[in-house]
Amino acid sequence: MKKPGKSGKPLIGFIGQGWVGRSYADDFEARGHAIVRYGLEAPHKDNKAKIALCDIVFIAVPTPTTPQGFDDSAIRAVLPLVGKGRIAVIKSTLVMGRTKLLQKAHPDILLLHSPEFLSESTAAHDAANPHRNIIGIPRKTEAHRKAAEIVLAVLPKSPYEMICSSDEAEFIKYSHNVHGYIQVVFSNILYDLAKPFGLDWETLSEAIKADPMMSHHRYMNPVHKKGRGAGGHCFIKDFEAFVALTRAALPDKKTIAMLEAIRDKNIDLLLGSGKDVDLLEGVYGKAVTARRLK
Repeated sequence: MKKPGKSGKPLIGFIGQGWVGRSYADDFEARGHAIVRYGLEAPHKDNKAKIALCDIVFIAVPTPTTPQGFDDSAIRAVLPLVGKGRIAVIKSTLVMGRTKLLQKAHPDILLLHSPEFLSESTAAHDAANPHRNIIGIPRKTEAHRKAAEIVLAVLPKSPYEMICSSDEAEFIKYSHNVHGYIQVVFSNILYDLAKPFGLDWETLSEAIKADPMMSHHRYMNPVHKKGRGAGGHCFIKDFEAFVALTRAALPDKKTIAMLEAIRDKNIDLLLGSGKDVDLLEGVYGKAVTARRLK
């Protein structure tokens, strides 16, 4: 990595100013870092050439799952903007092994993967108060290890920090989103099962949320944003990518059937309540909406 500017602090770049990239950029700016924002919208679109001057560049661009599979084309399109010898930190979700492939394709930069754990409704708070900072390195070199330590030093402090392989970092991110997805589906099953027994869901929910052995209480709301099921820009696409990864790597028909059944149940919940149908179509194609007619 090249030496930072006269202030002693590295110049931090951000590619992508959606809710993830914007939240991180806002936090760095609030903590006194000099930053450069680049995105497709005004006024950030004029900063494209300035990204090459940044010492560390955080990348938060879409990595959708489409009917054709996982798509990292947005990341591949912006990596050439990073200056030679600089550090690039991918915040976008990546399937296992992808950081290594991207590093191989861009040997002139130091590439890292640091998964984000932001929720869209609380993104600003989550970016400023991370519960984990995880940095994945695609190669076990001194340069990559030092780059990871530099990035940890500029991120907001967290009670848990880890430097691991990029494959492990990618896996940790999927485990987070898939766990949340499954919990939302399970909460919806509990909600429906309570009805025939005449049980009050508010009473049940209060007790379940108070149980320290249960998962995060934010996933215990079966009716969320006026709909049912695990929706949002991350859950739907990442669960489908996870199913595809499992199908390709794990020759266990029962595991795959279980994941597919959970996915199908969630699709029915979303379609039945009209929640995030556009996001479903983005992952599965418009034919998915025909399920509502069955």
